[in-house]
Amino acid sequence: MRSVREWSSRGSQEDRGWLRGAPPPWWIRLLPVLLLVAVTAAATITPHASDLGFLLGAIPPLAVLSYGPLVTALLGSLVVVALNVPGTHLNRPGNTDLLTIAFVALLSVFVSFVRSRRDAQLQVERAIGEAVQQAVMPPLPQRVGRVGCAGFYRAAENGTLVGGDFFDVREGPSGVRAVMGDVRGHGLTAVATVVSLLGAFREAALDQQDLESVAARMDRRLEVDAAARPDGELFATAVLVEFPADARTVRVVACGHPAPVLLREGDAREITLTPGTPLGIGLVGVDPPKEVTVPLEPGDRLLLASDGVWEARNRSGVFYPLPDRLAALAGARGGELPTAVWADLARLGYEVHDDATMLVLAPDPGRPPA
Repeated sequence: MRSVREWSSRGSQEDRGWLRGAPPPWWIRLLPVLLLVAVTAAATITPHASDLGFLLGAIPPLAVLSYGPLVTALLGSLVVVALNVPGTHLNRPGNTDLLTIAFVALLSVFVSFVRSRRDAQLQVERAIGEAVQQAVMPPLPQRVGRVGCAGFYRAAENGTLVGGDFFDVREGPSGVRAVMGDVRGHGLTAVATVVSLLGAFREAALDQQDLESVAARMDRRLEVDAAARPDGELFATAVLVEFPADARTVRVVACGHPAPVLLREGDAREITLTPGTPLGIGLVGVDPPKEVTVPLEPGDRLLLASDGVWEARNRSGVFYPLPDRLAALAGARGGELPTAVWADLARLGYEVHDDATMLVLAPDPGRPPA
């Protein structure tokens, strides 16, 4: 399951540009023009450089990489003109050579036209995909009720905004409830499961009186979805948290997912709990996940992270020590903490091969609800 992307409220402009396809490097765009100018200038200055004329045949194919059919046609025409100007000493190739270069120029224009049409269609498809993915996980508010929120998401599969990880924060009758999960698989194939689980969570967060019941509702959703699959295998890990109305405590339930990390006065430690089985395995007939309640103090923050962060490894195969590093990064503000962790992973040489997701929740009991 592992996109370089901070989503403190999701999706930066940089990411969206990347999703639409990055332009070629500047030097590739300049290469056909520089090659035309360099060969023509060298051949004009000295007749001995006329043997370089064959290089002009590479200009139209190079133009296809960066330009549309009109600019490609212009560069191809300039090549043909340069080969026929006596002053350049390049007007000596045989008719076959000249026709070959002209044919390559025309073929390059055609290829550029086809590529432009394909890129336009791809642009439309990516825009639709982005809209769908944003609908699945809409921007996270900076605050829900009495709880400040900051999210971070990097999908493993290039070109996607959503992979196999998900999170959400909702306010309901029982207070503010949040979920982070990781479904089987990654990339676009996992989006349907993410949609099902988020839908189940959003409904259960309003209806169910406790977190165990919310987890049971999500588990049942996966069981129903799995019955429609040929292999019958569909599961997910998840951790659910609940801040009551006064936000002075937090309740936590984990279903096969790493526990949240509590940051308090420069210290960071995992919340001690007994995780239940992953969702989709079946919570009925087995011991349900045990809810734990943790008292909160002013300034406390809770960080939830996916396996992509916990299981990042360095070259020696050592896992990223998330709690220890969080203690060192505790000075970062809540909204900046996920970005600081991501930068820390890169700086220390830890490689992330899965979806990397983080959610920071900062309760503020003294502040009125949003």
